[in-house]
Amino acid sequence: MSFFQRIASEFAYVRGALRTLRRVAPITRNPSRTVRELFEDLALRHKDRVALYSDSERLTYGELNGRSNRYARWARAQKFAKGDVIALLMPNRPEFLAIWLGFAKAGGVTALLNTNLPGASLAHCIKVVGARAIVVDASLITLFEPARPLLDPGVLIFVHGESARGDTLEYQRMDDGLAGFSDANIPAAERVPLTINDRCLFIYTSGTTGMPKAANMNHYRVQLAFFGFSGVTGATIDDRLYDTLPMYHSNGGLASIGAVLTVGGSVFIREKFSAREFWTEAAKHECTMFIYIGELCRYLLVAPPGPQDRAHKIRMCFGNGLRPDIFEPFRDRFGINRITEFYAATEGNITIFNFDSKPGAVGRIPKWMERKFVVKVVRFDVETETPVRGPDGRCVECAPDEIGEALGQILNDPSKPANRFEGYADKDASEKKILRDAFSSGDAWFRSGDLMRKDANGYFYFIDRIGDTFRWKGENVSTTEVSEALTGFPGVKEATVYGVRVPHMEGRAGMVALAVEDQAKFDLEGFRAHLIAHLPEYARPLFIRFQDHLEVTATFKQRKVDLVADGFDPARVADPVFFNDPRTSRFSRVDGATIAEIDGGGIRL
Repeated sequence: MSFFQRIASEFAYVRGALRTLRRVAPITRNPSRTVRELFEDLALRHKDRVALYSDSERLTYGELNGRSNRYARWARAQKFAKGDVIALLMPNRPEFLAIWLGFAKAGGVTALLNTNLPGASLAHCIKVVGARAIVVDASLITLFEPARPLLDPGVLIFVHGESARGDTLEYQRMDDGLAGFSDANIPAAERVPLTINDRCLFIYTSGTTGMPKAANMNHYRVQLAFFGFSGVTGATIDDRLYDTLPMYHSNGGLASIGAVLTVGGSVFIREKFSAREFWTEAAKHECTMFIYIGELCRYLLVAPPGPQDRAHKIRMCFGNGLRPDIFEPFRDRFGINRITEFYAATEGNITIFNFDSKPGAVGRIPKWMERKFVVKVVRFDVETETPVRGPDGRCVECAPDEIGEALGQILNDPSKPANRFEGYADKDASEKKILRDAFSSGDAWFRSGDLMRKDANGYFYFIDRIGDTFRWKGENVSTTEVSEALTGFPGVKEATVYGVRVPHMEGRAGMVALAVEDQAKFDLEGFRAHLIAHLPEYARPLFIRFQDHLEVTATFKQRKVDLVADGFDPARVADPVFFNDPRTSRFSRVDGATIAEIDGGGIRL
């Protein structure tokens, strides 16, 4: 880095950090100011300005606040008490925010359910948080039905909206009588006492093993996401954000929306991402910002060029997972000079930003910020999947550019609330994410589960996920969860699930090594139907490798290192390999022609 590059970078980080700190500082100074008070204040200041809108709905700040007040009164009428959990299964729409905001105003907690999860996984997410009730959008009744028999009979089920198929008649509607409740703010004397330490949401993250985990999001963390990203992006009242990411995730539901709403801007919400419509809609709605995940940018980049590529008013975008090799091509093709990559986890205490848009970096912590944001990269043993400890029993910090696991120091210091770790609904899962006595007796550190490297200038670069979990199509795929679904199919004796690299694709595609009772009689068609019935699309393995038996380590852990290295190329794999071909909707044997089509991009995944 040259002298002038260093000066430019330092200036960008000083300006970005100060702007962000100014916006988040008031949160801890006003512990009784929760999201309830925040949105009431926003409604006073921006009553008639459009807050959220889509192709079918539109809510001003005043209407959003009023609608949430109706939901709060509805929750009280159902006798929901402070701390009660209500699960929400709803696609992207302005109403989504109004519902969970209303429950929060009543002291309730909303668990934001992934709309891709079928059956057992969906039921697990509802049960792990101890939900008293679930609100299901009428359009998702078919998705919900397989999970229903797996739930506690005492869980209340409400439907929002009316299904065109008439399959919601047996459920109680929550929206029918909503107009009968007042949209005025709840009087002070009737309010449930709340502070920023009270829980507001559960947002699910797959973590590194097992079923999805429910991360605790109190009113502090929700507002930290709102105001933090407002500061990072420098959002103003004139900004309009294009949001096509799932609202059940932190990026699409908190960071993006909060960044703009906290300053009086507007958010256009699209139910699902479309590469074909992206730039046309962004231009039509005069959007100035959007949030991304890496795969979204790649989809846009591989789409055919056209006049819409630069016929927009986008001034900046922010997100995570933008691959280093497409950072500059994406920037140059679409004319977006400011790309703010960041690294964070819903439940974690590590948040870093790439304020100066350096290609490939997920963020930087300059020397003068290291005391405020304590993040270390420590040497990591891939075989044991644990940080390396030196002769003194302490972790060993990596040298510049050495790859290791990123750790964030956990502190219960009121002056450093961002260093707290709120954990999950499952206490055992929370404890597994904490590394103790890492650098001194009694200290505690959040284990990110990610391999990173940090260079001499303080830039961080993401390398890979630790353990079994891998990312595909913007979602974390838990191999344990997939394996459990696969071994329930007749004829499967053992299954090892892992991720493999696919040319020109983000993340890793799912692959499974199967040991079956009789390969010649194995029902591939039925197996494919089983995958569709039990796993969301992104978690279904694209490749199958049949083996006589699966190798395990001395401690009986399935050995995957060699399987991952072999991939799916028949030139390297003696075992038969099959591919879930999207063109024929069936598993077919992989041969040289298949490999050539995948390598050349002839098969769209």
